[in-house]
Amino acid sequence: MLRIRLRRIGKTKKPYYRLVVAHKPDRRDGDFLETLGSYDPHAVPPAIVVEGDKVLAWIAKGAQPSDAAAKILRRAGVLAPLAAKE
Repeated sequence: MLRIRLRRIGKTKKPYYRLVVAHKPDRRDGDFLETLGSYDPHAVPPAIVVEGDKVLAWIAKGAQPSDAAAKILRRAGVLAPLAAKE
């Protein structure tokens, strides 16, 4: 199963993340198939750079975003926002 998830890079206590496509059983910072974007939580406001067409292509191929990746993709406007809970 393919997963769209975050890959942590950066220094100690200064994380920076890349949005990547990887096989689900692989380690967090292990092998990946393609980089789809990046996320910097320390920028004000947090910086999100995403290649939306690549993300949608991987989702069409069956890749599932992790919870954190889905949240970032919704903020970037690539995925539709969740329906409001009543």
